Amino acid sequence: MKPAWAAFAVAVLGVSAAAADVVLENALVLTMRDGPEYSRGALLVRDGRFAEGEPAPDARRIDLGGSYVLPGLAEMHAHVPTQRLDVPGYREDVLFLWVANGVTRARGMLGHPSHLELRGALARHEVLGPALVTSGPSFSGGSARDAQAAAQRVRDQKAAGYDFLKIHPGMSADVFQAVAEAANAEGIRFAGHVTESVGLFASLKAGQHTIDHLDGFLETLVAPERLENRRPSWFGADLVPFVDERRIPAMVAALRTAGAAVVPTETLLENVSAKLSDLQAREENAYLPRNLRIGYARAVGGFDADAATKFLDLRKRLIAAAFRGGVPILLGSDSPQIFNVPGFSIHRELAAMVAAGLTPFEAIITGTTAPARFYGQEQTWGAIAPGLDADCLVLAADPLANIAATREVVGVMVRGRYLDRAELDAGLADIRKRYE
Repeated sequence: MKPAWAAFAVAVLGVSAAAADVVLENALVLTMRDGPEYSRGALLVRDGRFAEGEPAPDARRIDLGGSYVLPGLAEMHAHVPTQRLDVPGYREDVLFLWVANGVTRARGMLGHPSHLELRGALARHEVLGPALVTSGPSFSGGSARDAQAAAQRVRDQKAAGYDFLKIHPGMSADVFQAVAEAANAEGIRFAGHVTESVGLFASLKAGQHTIDHLDGFLETLVAPERLENRRPSWFGADLVPFVDERRIPAMVAALRTAGAAVVPTETLLENVSAKLSDLQAREENAYLPRNLRIGYARAVGGFDADAATKFLDLRKRLIAAAFRGGVPILLGSDSPQIFNVPGFSIHRELAAMVAAGLTPFEAIITGTTAPARFYGQEQTWGAIAPGLDADCLVLAADPLANIAATREVVGVMVRGRYLDRAELDAGLADIRKRYE
């Protein structure tokens, strides 16, 4: 059974992007090409892209009433669901929740064969959702135990058409090396976790192109003997008392030299170290199926308040050091994941970047121009300029004055298709009702 809002989506998607020009009028536009300055005026959208020139006589004109417009945001650590029998329509709900919060591009980090078909359907506007970049099924200690078989799995995923490979924990050093060599030979990138048996520096040297969750960072900042006979916790939280921050510049230099990017997923760590009662009180939990709310609750705990504060403070210093050191920081919240509700969590991640010391404009860069530049796609997306995908987020208040304004969504445009507040609210209400 499809969600009720899907009828609306079909109606929207059934209209060709070429049917008529769209003009977004009376807007304050943060193009991301002109620095932290707004331009006032109108945006012409034609065939799903921002355009120059005069609109057609039958153009659809939308008066934004002086609202603030910025490029659509990228969720660079997304978990795209597969279809589920226990929650019909769940995948479509997740896609809609991303869009309703201004996420117009997603990097899927938990790949599945069905995502290849979904990627094409999204590109053809047959399904409402963000443009998708997807990994294949992950490489881990469980899925990749033999070097020769793992190398063949790399070649198979490349041939299948996946965009990159996902690294999960647990591989042996020789299997990881076989994966890296095969990936480099095939010209397919690999990203994700740092393989514990390899370490951060060797992973970077082998060609890993993103480090997600700051994985391996704290292990790199302690003396090697501290890694022996330990009971590892969330991304090195157990190592905080032993970190030597004098090692940070060398780590940042290694990231920069390797040309790697960092996807912090800071909100994930804020969640697992928070009070469960605080997490359960969030209004956006209404957009989580009941079984996920129960499962997420079991994953929270194990931190006392002082340890949590020190862990998160250190992580934010590391994010700031990497950003100021010239390492690309890419916005990613790890959603849906432990109390990270799709779409809503990206705004929490923006706030976390500001809490780490980035300005609101710099935080927005991490979800717009930075990932587009990192992937060599600046002429396709990430900014508002003629010829780029017409993805944008319309806001009631100025996000440069307060990053929390990104939550005040007036409307969203997804590659030329505009969804106003009433349409977004209708879809959200349907999800809430079904998840009660």
